[in-house]
Parts: sequence; structure tokens; C-alpha cells
Amino acid sequence: MINHLLLDIDLAAVDWARAQFALTAIYHWLFVPLTLGLAVVMGIMETLYYRSGKEFWKQTAKFWQRLFGINFAMGVATGIILEFEFGTNWSNYSYLVGDIFGAPLAIEGIVAFFMESTFVAVMFFGWNKVSKGFHLASTWLTGLGATISAWWILVANSWMQHPVGQAFNPDTMRNEMTSFVDVALSPVAVDKFIHTVLSAWVLGAVFVVGVSGWYLLRQRHVEFARKSMRTGAVFGLVSSVLIMLSGHHSAYTVAQTQPMKLAAMEALYKGGTDQPLTIIAGINPFRQGDYERQDEPPLKLAVPYALSFLATNDLHGYVPGVRNILDGYVKPDGTQEPSLEEKISRGRAAIAVIGDYRKAKQAGADDSTLAPLLATIQADMPYFGYGYIKDRAQVVPYIPVCFYAFRVMVGGGCLFILLFLVLLWRPRRWSYWLALLCIPVAYVVSESGWLVAEFGRQPWTIQDMLPTWVGVSQLGSSSVMLTFFLFLLLFTTLLAVEINIMCKAIKKGPQL
Repeated sequence: MINHLLLDIDLAAVDWARAQFALTAIYHWLFVPLTLGLAVVMGIMETLYYRSGKEFWKQTAKFWQRLFGINFAMGVATGIILEFEFGTNWSNYSYLVGDIFGAPLAIEGIVAFFMESTFVAVMFFGWNKVSKGFHLASTWLTGLGATISAWWILVANSWMQHPVGQAFNPDTMRNEMTSFVDVALSPVAVDKFIHTVLSAWVLGAVFVVGVSGWYLLRQRHVEFARKSMRTGAVFGLVSSVLIMLSGHHSAYTVAQTQPMKLAAMEALYKGGTDQPLTIIAGINPFRQGDYERQDEPPLKLAVPYALSFLATNDLHGYVPGVRNILDGYVKPDGTQEPSLEEKISRGRAAIAVIGDYRKAKQAGADDSTLAPLLATIQADMPYFGYGYIKDRAQVVPYIPVCFYAFRVMVGGGCLFILLFLVLLWRPRRWSYWLALLCIPVAYVVSESGWLVAEFGRQPWTIQDMLPTWVGVSQLGSSSVMLTFFLFLLLFTTLLAVEINIMCKAIKKGPQL
């Protein structure tokens, strides 16, 4: 199977499969963060109703729950399609690692999804039918179920970023799970979950203050808008402070597990100690740039020592650049990181020895013959994916996207902090306009974070283990291209419908 994959790859199908998956993921992520953010907001509003008994807070909670429900339904529709694409477009990937990757997805579907489905019905239809306490618990459990869903999805994604708790079985030609705990609680998974959920809370808070700002600009539902805005601003400010702390830890984890991603985010061509953090630089957004010869990008404005601190928790720490990673470098702990050429050699050796092992096994070889082959497979398996790499350019992510998407994410986060502070300290009419305009900005910032995470991992479907072109299904490019445009039409229609329904619900306002 592996040698067949080496020789029979439709690169056009790979491109279209990647485009289709990216399309689905981008549209899906338009709905998920608002679901997670509004889940907390509506829980806070109903808690205030439970404690005060005031009808005002009940109607406020019901209004935000209504918007939550509209968005939640659209997110479910796109999410189901996303999971099916692993089987339709990425069947080789699913075959090789389905025993590991499928576990968190199954748990997400069985536990979290059914938990959401159960309690969301009580939340929407249980008013005046169940006790206030039970209804409040249902509201919070609906949000908890959505968050648990996000946890297991992010566990699966994080395993692709940093594969742990698994081993390759040459008899079955599959990677098999050796430790569920390692998969579920890897440092990458924990960091990604915290950072992603906090970013969703910030987006939810921006949405709340933006909608409230619209009401204040029109002088409608003024009390509702002012109290919702204050609640959203406090929630957003707290989330923003927490996301700054989690961002530092995430940068440290990326530096340890995916140094090429960090180098691409910083356009760091030649690394070293005492590395500054780039604020902005003259990176051409339409070409990769000559990272093989340049030491640093032009027009660079940076904060001294900041990158070394983020990546190593040491102002003078060593951070490798793109060329260092390609050429091989000595890690701070004294171990030697192999060059790309050595990794390619060992990866091809692993592929060849796996073939020898399977032939020997079929021929009835005894354990004394198989043991050295197994030892060689185990030693070279960490570089297995490099056996499919042909040149240095293939392992370098597209630097302009990583570089600018990271700065959009960080810059947007800083803007939101200022927005929340202004709304809490001295809100004015211009700040209401800013809050309203920040709603689309928040979505751009949120999508930018995912672009950094996924573009920075390229060319790997699974980091160092499986390039994208090896994981694709054996499909004709025309079939994938057709479904790409069908999904584009479908998702665009769903988005237009959601925006239309949401706008109508907002124009109608709370039933106060």
C-alpha cells in the first residue's frame, strides 16, 4: 500500500481535497466560536434571573438564547459534513490512523453531542414547565456540552499537530493507540483547547457588545442594551486577559513541538539566541521569499528578546529559523536535530524496511530474522513521513500567510481589549459604532488563528508522520472539484440564511 501511494498520486485531487476541507472548516468555524461565546453569556443572564427573580433578566436570557439557537443549528450542519470528509476525501489518512483519530471523534459524537441535544430542548421549551433551578442547570449544561464537543474535536486536531500515545504496527500497516491518556491530555491539546475556547468567548463578547451598541445607536431597548453591553465587556475583558496568558504558553508549546510553524509565523529565516519578536516586516504576501539566502525580512520592526522569551521562557534562549531546521541544529539540551536530508534518508529507509518486513513475514521468517527489521522500523519510524518528501521547499509552510495571519490575530486581540476598556470606562456614541464594526473584525481574527494553526503545519496532515498527498483518497480530481463547488454554494446559502434570520431576530429585539 505504501509503495503504491508513492507512485500513484493525483496531485490535482490532493489540491481539491485540501480546498474542500479548508472550505468546510472555515465555514464551520464561523458558527462554532459564537456558539461557545453565547453559551456563557446566556448562562450569566439566566443566573442573574435566578438570583434576582426579575422578569427583565429572564427576557434578556431568552433573547441571547434565541440567537444561540439559530447559530447552533447552522454549526451542527457544517460540522457533520466536516467529519464525513475524513472518510470520503482522506480515506488513506483514516485507514492509517483511524484507530487513534476516530476515538475522540466518537466520544464527541456519543457523549457531548447527545448531552447538547438533551439539554438544549429543555432550555428552549422548558420555560415555565420545569423549575427555575433545573432550567438554569440545563442552560449551563447546554454550554458545557458544546464546550466538551470542542474539547474532543481539538484533541483530535492537536494529535495531528503533535502525534503522541501511538505506535506503528507493520503487521496491520496502521498506527495504533498505546495510551488514551497521552492522546487526550497532551500539552498541545490542553493549550489548544484553552486558547481556542477563550478566543471564542472573546468573539461572543464582541458580538454581544456590538449588538448592544446597535440598539443604543437607535435608542431602542436602552436598559437591555446597556446592561448587556456591560456584561459582555466584563466577560470579554476577562477572557482577553486570560487569552494573553494562554497565548504565551501556546507559543512555548509550538516552539517545542513545531519549530517550523513558529519560524514561519515570525518569518525567521536564520535563528539564534536573543531573538526579537517581529511587530511588522516587509513580507511580500504573494511569494514565499528567499529564505535560503536572506537572514531576515526587510523593513523589520521588532521587540528585542521577546521571541526568545516566548519560545523558551528565557530572554536569551535559542530559537531556530527556517534554515536552521532544514540544515539541522543543536538543541538547547545538547541533542542534535537531524538535517532535512538525513530525515528524508531515514524516512525512505523506514518505508523500505517495512516492505522487507512484510515480505519476510509472508515468507514465514522466524523471530530472529524479523527482530532486527522491527528494531530498524522502530528507530526510523519518527521520520517515516519524510520518506515522501522530494525537496526542501515542500516542508516550508507558506510564510506570508502564517506571518500576516498571526499579526491579524494578535492585533485584533489588542483592539478588542481597548474596546472593552472604553465601553466599561466611558462609553460614547463613537464607541458604539466601534463595537458594531468589530463584529466582522472578530470573525476575521478568529479565522486568522486557524489559518496560523493549519497553514503552519503544512505540508503535514500529521506532523512529521504523513504528508497531505499521502493521506488523500484515490479519487479523480473532477469528482472532488464538483463537490467543492456544491459545498461552496450550500455553505454560502446557509450563511446567508443565518445572517438573515439573525438580523431579523435582532431587529425584533427582546420581549421586554
